[in-house]
Amino acid sequence: MSNIQDIVGDLDALTDENADQYLTFILAGEEYAIDILRVQEIKGWDKVTSLPRTPDYLQGVINLRGTIVPIIDLRRRFNLPAVAYGPTTVVIVLRVFGESHDRIMGIIVDAVSDVHNLQHDAIRVAPEMKNSIDSHFVSGLTTINNKMVVVMDIDTLLNSDDLVGEEEVA
Repeated sequence: MSNIQDIVGDLDALTDENADQYLTFILAGEEYAIDILRVQEIKGWDKVTSLPRTPDYLQGVINLRGTIVPIIDLRRRFNLPAVAYGPTTVVIVLRVFGESHDRIMGIIVDAVSDVHNLQHDAIRVAPEMKNSIDSHFVSGLTTINNKMVVVMDIDTLLNSDDLVGEEEVA
């Protein structure tokens, strides 16, 4: 179990008002980015408790220090081919902002990549395209080390009607 502070170091070191830090991760060979301030924790893959009558991409729930955390398999959420979970498979535990309340959720990804400072003007609007990832989940695109990276809108991704619950996170 890793604390996000161990990965990014001192968050106070980020002083550039025109940049934010993003955690990048790998999913089906592509790289994605999420706002580092949303990341609560990164955990190695461990068994979850399945729930009946839930979407197929809701892998189950875990008890994280007294909080029940739904765990979403992003491969299933994006209709990507399933793979066996391996030694690099991790759960990224995130704070998700909703209309009425915030909550904690986890996403299963193939591997965590790195943390990057991204200038605001380096993130471009994603074009509307028909592909396996709904463009509503994408807040932009950027290039890191000559590779295109998809910047995810985690709130839209994890606030679909079939995932919204009544439990509030303090």
